[in-house]
Amino acid sequence: MAPDRLDFYDAELRAHHEHLRAAYGISRGEEIVDIGCGTGLTTREAARAAAPGRVVGVDVSARMLERAREPTAAEGLRNVTYELADAQTYRFDRERFDLAISRFGLMFFSDPVRAFANIASALRPQGRLAALVWQPRERNEWAVELDAAIGAAAEPPRPTADPFSLGDERATVRMLERAGLEAVRFEEVREPVLYGHDIEAALEIVCGFQETSFALARMSRDDATRAVDRLRETLERHHDHRQGIVFESRSWLITAQPA
Repeated sequence: MAPDRLDFYDAELRAHHEHLRAAYGISRGEEIVDIGCGTGLTTREAARAAAPGRVVGVDVSARMLERAREPTAAEGLRNVTYELADAQTYRFDRERFDLAISRFGLMFFSDPVRAFANIASALRPQGRLAALVWQPRERNEWAVELDAAIGAAAEPPRPTADPFSLGDERATVRMLERAGLEAVRFEEVREPVLYGHDIEAALEIVCGFQETSFALARMSRDDATRAVDRLRETLERHHDHRQGIVFESRSWLITAQPA
């Protein structure tokens, strides 16, 4: 059976999740929005902590939201709703939320200042933002080594969605302040990304990554075969019998509040 990319993502980031959980500081009765909620792991956790307060999960992927609704219903969480929407343009109720959270869901806005201004306007005056974003690509072993395996010479121009777009600390602080946020703090998080124990399953997932699949599609059949072989060798080199396939990563835990 092919590995499920949606479940893979939650497993990949499980070491990071504890840092975000510690930053939430959720109190019972709070109203929360989860930006880029994906399959709803962080949304459901926030809902359990905030009950009877409500949580809204927002994502642009209908498939992810469909998956998110299944465990939410199974757990009987009646204080959760999901919205298929782009947080950059979605009309949030003004000053509705006590907290906005995001686990690697803020890096893909076409107009980030507008997006963060929209999120800031949805926060109450004493509200807060807590989010994880990637540091620059060159500080993330998983990105550097997968790029090297594909081959820099064969690499096409990158798709517009850049997971490292908020990696520059100074530039991101300026951006958030322009959007109406203040008391911006960056805390470094150095945790591994975890790709499971099965080399072939991890390889299938990695080949499905946006940039990887884009690069492979541009190669000749022979070059693509060699690139996939190099990817397999890279995964094997990072396999640890206890943890599975492990790559180092560096991210920022960002906290802020409305100005």
